[in-house]
Amino acid sequence: MSLESLRPKIQWILTPIAKFFSHLPVTPNGWTVVSLFCAFGAGVAFAFGKPLLGVILVLLNAFFDVLDGALARYMNKANPIGDYLDHVFDRYADCAIVIGILVWGIMGTNAWTCPVPAWVIGIFAITGVLLSSYMGTQAQAVGLKRNYGGVLGRADRLILLIVLGVAEFIYPNPIFLGLSFLGWLLVIYGVLGHITAIQRFVMGVRDLKREGRKE
Repeated sequence: MSLESLRPKIQWILTPIAKFFSHLPVTPNGWTVVSLFCAFGAGVAFAFGKPLLGVILVLLNAFFDVLDGALARYMNKANPIGDYLDHVFDRYADCAIVIGILVWGIMGTNAWTCPVPAWVIGIFAITGVLLSSYMGTQAQAVGLKRNYGGVLGRADRLILLIVLGVAEFIYPNPIFLGLSFLGWLLVIYGVLGHITAIQRFVMGVRDLKREGRKE
């Protein structure tokens, strides 16, 4: 089960935080933009072999990504434009972080020496991440609820990135088959991301059939 299912259970924490930030002269969409810049910064940090800084910026990205929606709801400013902006920026954030890790794997001082070319691993990871997210939002496009199911949601990816990013900082050398901790992170993103995409696709087809939709 994806950690996304835990989101409603932390609402009691988000409300007082949203109340505090509501007094600042920044709109919810403004914090969405700040979240994206944190992700871009994380990508740059990973690309230059600074995994600890990358992890810190990823945490900031995650915080502001949760804050924007909580703040919009608290201020009664939630609207489709903000939701759309959030989803689009999340995908750019995912790409920035994965590409940053891939650049380090190809050009870093401890470049990966895996039998599979690093660029192949990177493409595998990016497509897994994007397709799993796409299948979740595509459910909405056909009239279903947003699908957060599957083995690897965005919150799960965040936890893995924090843990393996810190591990990379402690031990930045290859650990198995020429890949470092972050290299294996991309492999996990690819494998579990594509599995999640398939799971969500199957769930969507099942739900549509249950509602009697043929097209």
